Formats: sequence, structure tokens, C-alpha cells
Amino acid sequence: MDIQIGPHLYRNSNGIIEVEGVPQIECEPHPSGGFPKISFALFDSAGKMPAKLVNGSLAINEGRAYALERHSKGLVMRHHESGKDILHMVLEEDGRLVIDRGEFYTLKAHLLTITPSEWTLETTTGQKGETDLKGKAVSLG
Repeated sequence: MDIQIGPHLYRNSNGIIEVEGVPQIECEPHPSGGFPKISFALFDSAGKMPAKLVNGSLAINEGRAYALERHSKGLVMRHHESGKDILHMVLEEDGRLVIDRGEFYTLKAHLLTITPSEWTLETTTGQKGETDLKGKAVSLG
């Protein structure tokens, strides 16, 4: 599966995105070629999990603090109070899954920020480029 995070394209991944060594996002291709089934563990700044997305549905949503908008080619997970996009994903015509914006904490309580021009985690920044993962997980941080 090809996954683009910010401007960087990760080709031939296994659909798992590891952040600081921990699988945080899992993308399972849809059998009919539609938008993949997405699982995502959302952590707060203390390492607690206030929300969890399982196969594209909110399985945990403490205090109903998060909203999930799904459509045939994408999804947006948003924090109600701040209006901030936690995770924005779109399936492009070529089958590439694009995460073009988002802001969320890792299990280690570090902030990962994704914009169309870069992704940033602590002192690591990913910019425009391409990596062939040869069936392995995307690894950030």
C-alpha cells in the first residue's frame, strides 16, 4: 500500500504506520477497492488513550470529545472543542492513501504534526521525498 504523509510518499508499505516504534495507525485495504479500513490509537499529552478508531468507527470516545466524518474517499477525525483536525486522510485516484494534515500525540507523549509541506515529530522532520518500504511498516520518529 502506498501511503503519503505530508509531502513524503512511502511506497509498498504493509499499511502500518509506526510512530516512535509503536504501531499507531493501521490501514487495511478495502476488498472492493474503496477507502481502507482505518484503525488509529489517539493518545493525550499524558499517554492516556481518550479515543480509538477501529475499522473506521470510533470505538472509544471519552466525553464525546471527538467527531468522525467519513465519506467514500476519506475521513476526518476532529476535536469538537478546538475544531482542530486530529487526522485527515484521503484516498487518491491512483490508490495512494494521503494523510495531508493532522496533529496528535504519540504513546510517548510527543506531538506529531502533519501539514502538506512536512511532518514533524520532536526534532525529526519529513519532507518531500519517496521511500520504497518493500512490504514493511512506515516508521516515523
